[in-house]
Amino acid sequence: MRGMDVERMLREQSRELWATALCFAVGMLAGTAVLWGAARPFSGDGSVIIPVALVAGLIAATAFVVSTRVHRAGETAPMPRWQAVVSDVSAVAVTVALAGVVGLGVLLAGEVLTAGLQGLRLPAVGGGVVTAVASAFGGRFGFRAGIRLGTRDVAGLLVSFLVIGTLFAMLTAADASWWERSFSELGIGVGGWAFNGTVLIAGLLIATTGSYVGRDLHRMLGDAALRGIAAVVITWAGAGVALAGVGLLPLDRMPIPHAVAAFATLALILVATIVTTVLMGELRMLRALTVALVVGVVIVVALAFGARVLSVTALEAVIVGLVLLWLTTLVRLLGILAPDVSRPSARRSPLR
Repeated sequence: MRGMDVERMLREQSRELWATALCFAVGMLAGTAVLWGAARPFSGDGSVIIPVALVAGLIAATAFVVSTRVHRAGETAPMPRWQAVVSDVSAVAVTVALAGVVGLGVLLAGEVLTAGLQGLRLPAVGGGVVTAVASAFGGRFGFRAGIRLGTRDVAGLLVSFLVIGTLFAMLTAADASWWERSFSELGIGVGGWAFNGTVLIAGLLIATTGSYVGRDLHRMLGDAALRGIAAVVITWAGAGVALAGVGLLPLDRMPIPHAVAAFATLALILVATIVTTVLMGELRMLRALTVALVVGVVIVVALAFGARVLSVTALEAVIVGLVLLWLTTLVRLLGILAPDVSRPSARRSPLR
């Protein structure tokens, strides 16, 4: 058995290397073609970084789709239609998120490098080389994700995307004093698209994470727990939709709907954590962490809005940190407890 595992992993590693090389070549050709013409600046107006980010993100998404078809073809064939649809929709969401993570990662790297590369101009071939390198990294990341995509991977993608997107929004913020009010200030003005887009896709990823949590719970508990699993998936999806609403309803244009979406996100996430914990039964570690999360949120909200000793920005940062701590612990527990094989449902509907 050990020999078979080693052979499989070596085969997967070989495919990853070939995929990386192919993404490098495609990125080189696409980047050179897109940037063809006069030399362009590395930063500022007409920067090469935006086309590089778009090409690298598209190649990463394509690599994920190809890898999924190569390594997990036919996975949904024995599933009832509803289960296959949930799986396919989740895969589409991950594809979009992968493109976003890689694209924003390139933009963030470009923003950081700008300080040391002021005045640099790149010809089409030079821009093609930069695109090739970014595409190779992004393509390998996407291809590896398609081999065996688990709940832990999706949660990791969510954390990575939030960190990268928020850092990029901070670096490009029009108002350097945004932190005196709230993170939502990053979504105001010309550069607000970075933060709003990050929150929008993060909402998509939260809903997708809920779908994968439901998948693992079904692998653990079977069809007998489908009603409870449906409640878990629906509450996580609701939290994702509410968070996406935060990005779609900018603070400066629609302050009241924005605030409603933000508080709805928090409420639905807390409900989702409680429902998930209840369904997982007698797992003391998760129960204790869920209680700590709820109590912690209540305390920081009271400190911010009651005692007024905590700024809204600090409140948001603490809540996000607590939720991500809970979520990463959950997916680690699921990685230990849930079987690593697909489990087609025998029911034609998850609600009966």
